[in-house]
Amino acid sequence: MKEARSVRLALAIVAACASAAAIYAALRVAQAALRAEPDPALILWSEHAGYFWRAWTAAYAGGMVGFLAYAAAGRSAERTARVLAAAIVVATALLVAQGVLVP
Repeated sequence: MKEARSVRLALAIVAACASAAAIYAALRVAQAALRAEPDPALILWSEHAGYFWRAWTAAYAGGMVGFLAYAAAGRSAERTARVLAAAIVVATALLVAQGVLVP
């Protein structure tokens, strides 16, 4: 059954936001584990601010996941919503872990 465009769009937005948050947390932990960042108090200006690059990368990847969720919601909105409910819990857990481990 073809789902309404508004339902598909709402599920796509939720998927994009949840995945962007999870991707940001994963990127932050991975970058902290692989290399140490300089102390921001000692740097006046930097060409590559890590936060903004991580945020834009996570937003871009989250947008791609949103398109996939839009397509998946066209087939079965109920199943997509169930998967997104679990994805929100996972994204929340990743953000909490990132906040505790790598503030």
